[in-house]
Amino acid sequence: MRKVLTGNQAAAWAAALARVDVAAAYPITPATQVCETLAELQETGDFSGRYVKVESEHSAMSALLGAASAGARTFTATSSQGLAYMHEMLHWVAGARLPVVMVDVNRALAAPWVLWSDQSDSLSQRDTGWLQFYCASNQEVLDTTLMAFRVSERLRLPSMVVLDGFTLSHTYEPVDVPDAAEVARFLPPWREPASLDVLRPASYGALALPKEFTRLRRRLEADMDRALETILKVCLEFEEAFGRPYGLVEPYRAGDAEAFLVCAGAAASTAQEAVDALRESGRAAGAIRLRVARPFPASTLRALARPGVPWAVIDRAVSPGGNGVFRQEIESALYPLAEHPPVRGYIAGLGGTDITVELLTEIYDDAVRDRTSTEAAWMEDSR
Repeated sequence: MRKVLTGNQAAAWAAALARVDVAAAYPITPATQVCETLAELQETGDFSGRYVKVESEHSAMSALLGAASAGARTFTATSSQGLAYMHEMLHWVAGARLPVVMVDVNRALAAPWVLWSDQSDSLSQRDTGWLQFYCASNQEVLDTTLMAFRVSERLRLPSMVVLDGFTLSHTYEPVDVPDAAEVARFLPPWREPASLDVLRPASYGALALPKEFTRLRRRLEADMDRALETILKVCLEFEEAFGRPYGLVEPYRAGDAEAFLVCAGAAASTAQEAVDALRESGRAAGAIRLRVARPFPASTLRALARPGVPWAVIDRAVSPGGNGVFRQEIESALYPLAEHPPVRGYIAGLGGTDITVELLTEIYDDAVRDRTSTEAAWMEDSR
């Protein structure tokens, strides 16, 4: 069934198709429409789960911690300061190894207040133990949310599905919405094997001694490492079921490229347009889209590297004192190579500033020059 949906609506439809038992959320721009659509789907009978209205984002994640501990399939959506308000509970959910799925609609973090999108909110949570997936279309939002449930429940790790505020969240695109029976075959019912039972009381969240805590952290890290393989398997299973392929990264015209534009989210689609325009002008450009950011797909990226071919990494977030987050991650990933390529960092699109084909062309031209500075270049819309 093909529908014309916003990114927010696509996320809500995915949660409904996944037969979520409990959804809890607090409205915040630009993620509010996810909650509204779920409520509408509940009224029409398309969402049969329980929708819990809470007084804050912290309470939303706390409610899901309890529900998931009792064996429920759980879902929420938030953005920006709401995600930041959840921060404490994100650690609890990951440490408890609960497969909660959350949609984060990217919006820049305050201060000052800003409504528009960059990736500072999601990337500020990269150390909480959540898987992170970055989407470039509304179809991918729906598909990735369905896959996130399957990946999370196999690994018992929570997932964050990330989409750009307004660029995707409020933009309408044609989306193929799969049949509920097809989704049921792909995503069987979930029941937490160690769920709480009020008839058999047991300790939960007991104080861990240092050695026990270290073992639990090592196990979480080991499962994060094997998550890359699990994600790839689920992508293949999804392609077999629905015909749409996905991976950890998405290279574009990369085979003979003389330089790569590298980014995550909706800007990656613009990067592909820029590559096409550069190719038409005789420059052998290529692009690489980061689709999975946690765990970071280091070995996959290393396989794409070639000596002397620069990587222009466009970051829509800043780690103050450390420049771009993805630039840091990619430099670290490529460093073990005997001849690792030059990595150029660019800060662009902060606070919703447009990332245009013209701006990306400017970045590409700068990247292919011999630039020796280790500082990230700050770019503004070239209109």
